Amino acid sequence: MALLNQTQQQYYSGSDYGNYQFTSLKHIINQFIVAYVGEDKIIPKIKRTDVQFHAMRALQELSFDTFKSCKSHEIEVPSSLTMILPQDYVNYIKLTWSDSAGIEHVIYPTSKTSNPSKINQNSDGTYYSNLILNSDFQNGIENWSLIGSSSSGLSTQLYHTTSSDGLLLSSNGLGSASFPLIQQNVTLVDGQTYQLSWNLVSFDNGNGGGPSKVFLFGGTGTGGVNSYRPASGNNNLTTIGPQAPIEFTFDASQNNGMNTMSIAVEMTNGNNFVKKVEIKDFLLVRINNDGNYGMSDGTIVDSNDSTTWSNYKSGTPSENQDDYQDDTFWPMAGERYGLDPQHAQVNGSFYMDCNTGKIHFSSNISGKTVILEYISDGLGTDEEMQVHKFAEEAMYKWIVYAILSTRMGIPEYIINRYKKERFAETRKAKIRLSNIKLEEITQILRGKSKQIKH
Repeated sequence: MALLNQTQQQYYSGSDYGNYQFTSLKHIINQFIVAYVGEDKIIPKIKRTDVQFHAMRALQELSFDTFKSCKSHEIEVPSSLTMILPQDYVNYIKLTWSDSAGIEHVIYPTSKTSNPSKINQNSDGTYYSNLILNSDFQNGIENWSLIGSSSSGLSTQLYHTTSSDGLLLSSNGLGSASFPLIQQNVTLVDGQTYQLSWNLVSFDNGNGGGPSKVFLFGGTGTGGVNSYRPASGNNNLTTIGPQAPIEFTFDASQNNGMNTMSIAVEMTNGNNFVKKVEIKDFLLVRINNDGNYGMSDGTIVDSNDSTTWSNYKSGTPSENQDDYQDDTFWPMAGERYGLDPQHAQVNGSFYMDCNTGKIHFSSNISGKTVILEYISDGLGTDEEMQVHKFAEEAMYKWIVYAILSTRMGIPEYIINRYKKERFAETRKAKIRLSNIKLEEITQILRGKSKQIKH
C-alpha cells in the first residue's frame, strides 16, 4: 500500500508542505502493535493504552536532545523588558535579536542578577505581611465579593474586569443599590496600629454624586452604612497613582467587639450615575504604635518587580561599554586583563525567571525584535505528536524496552538486549538528524586552510 494519498498538484496547491518526512504518533503505535505484539512475538499481549503511554514518554525524551527542534517565537521587546515563555516551553536553545538586515545577534545569559521575591520590611528591618489577599487582582476577583445595599439584581449595578492594570470597576447607573461595592474581609487586632494604601490607575466619577471611595467598615452595617470607618478621611478616589498610607488604630469596641472588618471599594451613588474606577496594589499592614516602625513612604512596588530587577532594567548594560571602563566587571581603570568574554559584547543579556514564567532582558534590548528558539516535549498539540522517519526505529526500541523493563518475569538478558538496541538506534537517529553534509564540511575545511597575511 502506497504512503502518498494525494497527487503532486494537490500537494503544491495545499499548505501541508514537507510533512512526508514525519510519521504520526498514531501510526507509530499502530505499527508497533502489528510488529511487536501477538502470539510468538516479544510481547504476547498488551493494552493499547499502555503502548500509548510509553510512546508518548519516548516522544518526550527524544524531543529533548535527539529530534530537531523547529519551534521559535518572535516578539518586539516592550518597555517592561520581559517576554512570556511559550505555552509548551521546556528549555531554550538560543535567544537572538535581528537587525534591519535580518541578521541575528546572539543574546547571552547572565548569572550576575535575578528577580528574587521581595520581602516587605519595616524601617527597622522587621518583616510585615499584606493582610489583603489578591491585592493586585492578578487572580481576577478571587478573595473579593461584589455586594450592595439592596438585594435586587446586583449584576445590573456593578461590572468588573481585571488585567495587568488591576481591577476596572464600573456601575451603570441602574438598579436600587445606592452604594454598590467590592469588598474583602480582614482580621485586625484590637489596639494595634495599621496603614492602608492603594494605587489608583484611573477614575471617572460621571456627572456627579460624589467621588468613589476606599474604606474599612465593620459591625452589622454594609455598603453606605457608616457603622465603623477607621480609614475614613483621605479615602476619596480622586488622585492618580500610589496613595499616601492612611494610618489608624483599630478599636474593637467600636466594631461590636468583633475583629473582622471589610476593605471595600465603593461606587458612591452608583444607582444614579455611571462611574468607573481602575485600582490595584492594595496594602494593609500592621505597624508598631511607637512611631519608629512606620513605612518610609507610600510607594507600592509591583509584586513581580524586586529591587534587584528594577535596578537591572533601569541601568546601562555593562556589555555596552566599548572602552571596557566599567566598575562592575573590570574595575582596574579600563585594563583588559581578567576580562570575562561573556561581557565583552554589545548584544545585551537576559535571564530566566522561572517563578513568573518570563524572560528578563537588559535595557539595550528594549524595542528590538527578539527570537526565542526553544525545545518542547512534542506533546503540545495533536499535530505536534509526530516522529521524523530518521528516528522511527528509535521510537520502536524505546517503547519495547520500556514495556519489557516494567513487566514481571521477563529475563534480564532480554531487557539488556533491547536496552542496547535502544541506545544504538537513538545514537543513529542523532547522527541522521544532525544533517551533516559532506560538501558543507569540505567548504568549512577550505576556509581553515586560508593563509594568514601579514
